[in-house]
Amino acid sequence: MLLSAIQQKPQHLSQVLRCCAAAVVRSLSSQAAQSFRAKDLEVQVQKAAHVQLPEELPFGKVFTDHMLLADHTAEHGWGKPRIVPFGPLQLHPAAQVLHYGSCCFEGMKAYLGQDGRGRLFRPDMNFARLRRSAKRIMLADFDTEELQECVKALLRLDRAWLPDRPGHSMYIRPFMFSTDGALGVSPSKATALSVILSPVGPYFKSGVAAVRLFLDTSNVRAWPGGVGQFKIGGNYAPTVTPQAAAKQRHDCSQVVYALPQGPDPADALISECGAMNMMFVFKRFKAAGAAAQQGSPELEVVTPPLDGTILPGVTRDSIIQLLKQRPDVLVSERPLTVRELLSAHASGLLLEVFGCGTACVVQPVSCVVTEDGTELALPPAGAAAAGGGPDASVSVAEWARQRLSDIQYGRVQHPWSVPFE
Repeated sequence: MLLSAIQQKPQHLSQVLRCCAAAVVRSLSSQAAQSFRAKDLEVQVQKAAHVQLPEELPFGKVFTDHMLLADHTAEHGWGKPRIVPFGPLQLHPAAQVLHYGSCCFEGMKAYLGQDGRGRLFRPDMNFARLRRSAKRIMLADFDTEELQECVKALLRLDRAWLPDRPGHSMYIRPFMFSTDGALGVSPSKATALSVILSPVGPYFKSGVAAVRLFLDTSNVRAWPGGVGQFKIGGNYAPTVTPQAAAKQRHDCSQVVYALPQGPDPADALISECGAMNMMFVFKRFKAAGAAAQQGSPELEVVTPPLDGTILPGVTRDSIIQLLKQRPDVLVSERPLTVRELLSAHASGLLLEVFGCGTACVVQPVSCVVTEDGTELALPPAGAAAAGGGPDASVSVAEWARQRLSDIQYGRVQHPWSVPFE
C-alpha cells in the first residue's frame, strides 16, 4: 500500500521518508536504557601507594582514590556506569547546573563493623530520596537497587580508606546534576550522576559536645509548596549567610529556622536546621495531686511533621522508630511554635534539644539563642532524663546516639545495617 501510494504520488516520497525516520528515532528513544546496570560496571583502577589516613580527618576534606560516574541523555538513555580515578569534572559553560542550580544530592555513611565487615546504614532510604529529588527537578530516573550495587563496588575498591577509629566513618556523597549545555530553564536533556567517598571524623569540631543554636525567625529555609522536602542544592546555599551571621554575633554553630504564621514571631513554627532535623524533649505536665496513669509516658519528644517544608531525614526516621519502643516516651510529629518553646523553657518543662542527621548523627544543644539575644540554657547532658525505667540514666539524645551507633557499627544485629562485603 505504501509503495503504491509513492508510485501514484512520487512527490510525497521525501515526506514518507521523513516520517519513517522520525518513527525510527521514537522507537530507539523508547528503547533507551531506563537505568544503568551494576553488571555493566566498568572499573579503571588508580594505582596508588599504601593508604595512610591522616591523624586529623576534618569533615569532607579528604577523598578516596576513585569515584563513580554515569551519564544519561534523552536520546540514548543511560550509558554504562564506571568507576574512575578521583579527579575534576569537565562541564560545558552553559550547563544548566551552573546557571539554574539543577542538582540534587544525598548524604550517607559506611561504617567498619566490629566484625571487620564494612556496613551501610539504611541505604535504600537514601537512594529512594535521591530518586525523588531528581524527579522533582526533572533529572533522569534510575533504578535505586542498581545504584546501591554500584556504590557497594566503589566501597569495596576503596575499602582501605574506611576508618578504623571510634566515631569515624566513610561519608558517601551521591549527587546528580544537569550537564545540558543550553541556556534557558527547561527539562534537562543530559544528566550526570556521581558518587564520591570521604573518610570523616565528627561533623562538629566539638565532637558530641553540646553546641549553641540560633533560632532564626527572620530568614526562612523552606515555604509550603516549595521544595523543602527534597535534597536539592537550592535549599542549602541560601543558609550560608544566616549561619555565618549567627556564628559571628552569637557564637552559634547552627541555625534553626522558624516559619512565620503572621506578624508575631512567637507564632512562627519551628522548622529545621540547614544540616539537621530537630527534636525537642519536654517533661509532660501533670496537674498537682493528679494520680499518675498506669504506663503514662513521662517525656514527650516533639519533632516537626513532614509537611513538605521538612526534609524526611533517615536519622530522624530511625530515632522516631527507636523511641517508640520506650514506654516512658511519647513521640509526637506535630507543629511546635516559638511561643510554646519559650513557655516550656520558662516553666522548666523543656529538658533537651538535639539535632539529628547523617553527618552529625545526634548533636545535643546546650543553648538556644533568640534574635533578641535571649539565651535559653538547657540542662547538662545526662540531667535531662526525667523518665523512669532502665533508660533514665542518660539523656534522650545520648540514648538515641548509643542505639544508632550499636546498629551502624554492627554491635547488634539489625536489618538497617547492610554489609557491603
